[in-house]
Amino acid sequence: MENARMSQVLKFNFLVFLLILLKAEGFFVPITYIENAVAKGAVCLDGTPPAYHFDKGTGSGINNWFVHVEGGGWCNNVTTCLARKSTRLGSSKEMAKQVAFSGLLSDKENLNPDFYNWNRIKVRYCDGASFTGDVEEVDSDTNLHFRGARVFGAVIEDLMAKGMKNAENAILSGCSAGGLTSILHCDRFGALVPASAKVKCLSDAGYFINTKDVSGAQHIEKFYSQVVETHGSAKNLPRSCTSRLSPGLCFFPQYVVSQITTPIFFVNAAYDSWQIKNILAPGVADPHGRWHSCKLDINNCSADQLDVMQGFRSDFLRALAVVGNTSSKGMFIDSCYAHCQTEMQETWLRSDSPVLQKTTIAKAVGDWYFDRSPFHQIDCPYPCNPTCHNRVFEPDNPTV
Repeated sequence: MENARMSQVLKFNFLVFLLILLKAEGFFVPITYIENAVAKGAVCLDGTPPAYHFDKGTGSGINNWFVHVEGGGWCNNVTTCLARKSTRLGSSKEMAKQVAFSGLLSDKENLNPDFYNWNRIKVRYCDGASFTGDVEEVDSDTNLHFRGARVFGAVIEDLMAKGMKNAENAILSGCSAGGLTSILHCDRFGALVPASAKVKCLSDAGYFINTKDVSGAQHIEKFYSQVVETHGSAKNLPRSCTSRLSPGLCFFPQYVVSQITTPIFFVNAAYDSWQIKNILAPGVADPHGRWHSCKLDINNCSADQLDVMQGFRSDFLRALAVVGNTSSKGMFIDSCYAHCQTEMQETWLRSDSPVLQKTTIAKAVGDWYFDRSPFHQIDCPYPCNPTCHNRVFEPDNPTV
C-alpha cells in the first residue's frame, strides 16, 4: 500500500514538473475543424471532419508556412481500424481541444530560431494510412471511412484559403506515421503550394524499413501490404514506384525516396525505438518475451540483443543509402534509442540536445532549409554518442 501511495505521489510530482516545463518551453493551440470537408467525403475513420491546430505567423514570417503532420501508426484491417475509430486516431470528436506546441512548432526565437514566427500547423491524424487511403464505399455495418488522401487535400485547400496561397516559404513535415506522410506526399505538397515558393519537406522518424524480424519473418512487409489494400492506397502512392513494384512495397520510403524531386531532410535514429519494438522484435516474433525488457530500456539489452540491433542499424543504413548525398537531400541520423525528435524541445534545441558534428537538429534543419550549408551526417554506432536522449518506456505501456 505504501509503495502504491509513493508511486502516485511521484507521478503527481512528475506531472507538475511537466506542466512547469511546458509553461517555459511550450504553449497550447486550439483545434480547428474543417467542417466543409465532410461534404467532399474528406473525413476521419468514423466520418467526422478532419482537424488541425494553427498558430499564425507574425512579422517576417507571415508568408512562411510550416505544416507538421501528427503520427500514430496505422490500421491494417477492419478489426484494427474499428479499434481506432473511437479514439483520437480515428475521430475528431475524441481529439484534445488544444495541444502543446514545442520544438519545431515553438513560437520562441531562442527555442526555434529559424521558424518561430512562421505560420505553424499541426495536422491531426485520423485516417490510419498516412493520408493515402481513398475508398468510396462505406460499409453500413462498420461505418468505416477510408479517406485519408481526401483529408490531406482538404487540409491543404483550407490552409491555402487562410493564406498559404501567398506562401514564400513552405515546409511539409511530420513525425512517425506523419513522417511517412511527409515522404509520400512531398512532391504533391510541392505541386499544391505556389510555384514561386521555396518548398522543402522534413521527415522525422518516418523512414521505416523493410527488413526481417527476429524470427526471420517479413512481418512489416505483410502489414504494410494489408494497410495499402484495406485503405485503397495504391492510386495515391508515388507512381514512379507503383509502376515497377507492388503497391505494398511503395509504402516503404526506401523504394520511393530516390524519385522524390522536392528537397527533403531526414531526421531519424538508427536504433529507432518504434522500429526496434514493432519491426525488429514485434510481439508475434517474440512469443516468450525475451525482448520485452530490452525494448523498454536499451540499457537492459543483452550483448546478443545489442548485436542484433547493430545488424538492424546496418539494414537501416543500407535502406537509407538510396537517398544519395546531394545538397537537396539532407539527413541527421543519430545513434540514439529514440523516436520523433523534432517535436520535443529537449531533442530539437536545448543546451543538452543531441548533436552530430556539434550541431543540433534545429540548426541542421535550418541551415539546410535556408541553404546556409548542407547537412548529411550519420552517427557512429551505439553507444558512442553521449548527447543521446534514449527513450525509457513504462512496463505497462511498452508500445507508445
